[in-house]
Formats: sequence, structure tokens, C-alpha cells
Amino acid sequence: MVKRFFLVLLTLIMSIVVMLVAAKNSPGDNVISFEQPRILMISIGIVVFLFIPPLVMSFFGNWVVRIVSGVYQCFIVLTFLGLIPIGFLIPDGFLTIVVSIAGTLISIVSVVVTFIDRNKEVKS
Repeated sequence: MVKRFFLVLLTLIMSIVVMLVAAKNSPGDNVISFEQPRILMISIGIVVFLFIPPLVMSFFGNWVVRIVSGVYQCFIVLTFLGLIPIGFLIPDGFLTIVVSIAGTLISIVSVVVTFIDRNKEVKS
């Protein structure tokens, strides 16, 4: 349970970091940037809100909840994978690519741990 929670929390942190890195290297007016801090904070709030379900589900050891959490986290992996080619479109987007790759790897590990993690059953 603790491993799953911290991996989902680390994925959340990586999502916020990649958003901040992308905001630093924003190429135009219609994207998230530090010039519009209110919109940036709203976007970060939405990301945190979207991570509440997998964070809550990480506390439960039921296999159905773990499958739902793993599928939910697969969508997060797809989002990080989608950010990698977008990093090539951003001028000076190398840091965005690196953070997206790191987020992808952490998310994949989180999904694998969610599916494989076995609770130690105490036999009485």
C-alpha cells in the first residue's frame, strides 16, 4: 500500500514538474506560461484533482480496486508518452522531453507495482 501511494504521489509530482517546465518554455500566447499565473495555478489544480482517485485507490488492497487504479494510471502513462513528441515542437524543449520520459518511466513502474503488489496475508 505504501509503495503504491508513494509511486502515485511521485507521478503527481512529475506531472506538476513537467507542467512547470512546459510553462517555462512556452512558445506562444495560447499555451500555459508563467505570464498567466492564474491559469497556470488552475491547470495545476486540475491535475491534482485528477490524481485524487488513484491516490485514494492506492490505499485499498482489493484486486478490483487495484485493476481500476492500474487502468486509470495507464491513461496517465499515455499522457506522458504524448508529451514526448510535443517536447520536440517546443523551442528548447529538451528538458520537457527528459522530464516526460522520467514521468513515463515512473508511471509505468507505478502501474506494474499496482498490478503485481501482493498483500502479505497473515494465516491464523
